[in-house]
Parts: sequence; C-alpha cells; structure tokens
Amino acid sequence: MSVKHPVISITGSSGAGTSTAKVALEHIFRREKITPAIVEGDCFHKYDRYEFREQAKRYAEQGKRLSHFSDKANLFDKIAELFKSYGETGKGLARTYVHDEEEAKIYGVEPGRFTDWREVGEGSDLLFYEGLHGGIEEVLPYVDLLVGIVPVVNLEWIQKIHRDTSMRGYSSEAVVDNILSRMHDYVHFITPQFSNTDINFQRVPLVDTSNPFIARDVPTPDESLVVIRVRQPQKFGIDFPWLLSMLHGSFMSRRNTIVVPAGKMLLAMELILAPIIHDLMEKSKKARG
Repeated sequence: MSVKHPVISITGSSGAGTSTAKVALEHIFRREKITPAIVEGDCFHKYDRYEFREQAKRYAEQGKRLSHFSDKANLFDKIAELFKSYGETGKGLARTYVHDEEEAKIYGVEPGRFTDWREVGEGSDLLFYEGLHGGIEEVLPYVDLLVGIVPVVNLEWIQKIHRDTSMRGYSSEAVVDNILSRMHDYVHFITPQFSNTDINFQRVPLVDTSNPFIARDVPTPDESLVVIRVRQPQKFGIDFPWLLSMLHGSFMSRRNTIVVPAGKMLLAMELILAPIIHDLMEKSKKARG
C-alpha cells in the first residue's frame, strides 16, 4: 500500500457490471479534480486473441480447457509489478488490448492484438485498475482500496448471455459453452478474490432466475436489490446511519451490510466511495508535501 501514490482496484467477472463502478469513480474523479492512471485488466492476458485460440486448441487436444480466468492465461506477476511500482514511484508498465476497429485506428494495432508495453502514470494522482484479477493474492500488499462487483451467479450468467449475444454476436449456445468451460477457473481464481475485497457490491434479483439459460430478459433495477458489505467499516469511517438517510428504501441486514434498491446502486457507490477516495488524496497530498 502507498500513501503517496494510492492504488484503487475494481475486480469482477466478465458480465458482472464493473462498468457501473467505473462510471461512479469517474464522477468522483471529476468532482475531486483527480487525474487517474487507468489500466484495464485485459492488457495482462498472456495471449492475444489469435494466440489464445491456438493455445485453447492445444489444451483441448489434451482433454483440458483454457480460460481467461486462470493463471495459465494471465500475467499475474505483471499486475503485481505494476501495483508495486506505482505505489513506490507513481509509474509502472502496462499495455492496451485492442478490442475493435475503432481502437485499432487509435493505437495502430489490429483488433485482438496488444500494444507494446509502455510506462503509465506520469502526472497522475492515483492508479485505477479495472479487471478480472484486481484482488488476486499477488496484488493484495499493494492495494489501498479493493472493490468487488459480484452479482449472484445466475444473474451474472444472464447478463453475460444477453451482452455477448446482443453486443458481440455470439450464439446462446456458444456463450453457455464458454461459461461451462470457465467454471473450474471461476471457482479457483475469481470467487476467492471477494474474500479479500474491502467493499463488495452484490446485485440480487427479486424475480425468478432459476434457469438463467432460458431467461428472456435481464432483471431490471426495479426488480433487484444491491447488497453492500464493508469488511472493516471502521477502517474507512463508514457512516451507516447517514447512508440509510440518503438512500431511500435501504436497510441494514448485518452490522457491516446495507441493502439498497438496485436503481440507487450508482448513487450508493458514489456516497460510499467518494469520502474514502477524498481521504486517500488528502493523505497523498500531505505525504508529497
């Protein structure tokens, strides 16, 4: 962990909804006049799109499956190196995974490939990482705020199926096969991270999602609640009575857990995270003199 150069990490599975947390943090950064160094976790995949396909074929020939969740397909040591380096110097090495033609025009690299490694962080106030493995064991000594986004698993699958079929053009069968192929790695590399997080935001549907593979619609915010667990409320000075007064329809389910209507998830994130980030930046400014 670093006082001078804070590291904030958002971790969550594919389709979990980490983009909502990213929007909340962008709002906070703008209001607090914070310049973040933003790094997306897919830049730490070990293989680009085409290399991964070849590696996956080799695994399949051996009766195994390779997924982007596993340590075999990611550079966990590089994530830890970035977090450590940034905490010490305010700089570190990262690259960009180019997703589509639009990004290809920006980076001059064909879709599905990586840019070269480059130094990031110059002139930034903090590091903001968002990806699959922001809470793995290797990075824990270097993270100042670790946030997990983890809907109940049936909802996560529904969201992934609908996203990948509507936005990425995959068939439902292909998405389901992808979910199944990742199950072992999900249990061993994704789920354990949420025991390490400082704060978890878990969306829970209030409608029947018993069979996520035939669900026609993603449950709406009006059909969901968000369970927010703070591992150590005293560490961040979380004021639950104030949050209850600000978030209409919320209630406490445990001494460190508040439940809010899903439509207020973005607001809840900002109310909870803004004071924490403000405090991190105040300490950073004092440490830098």
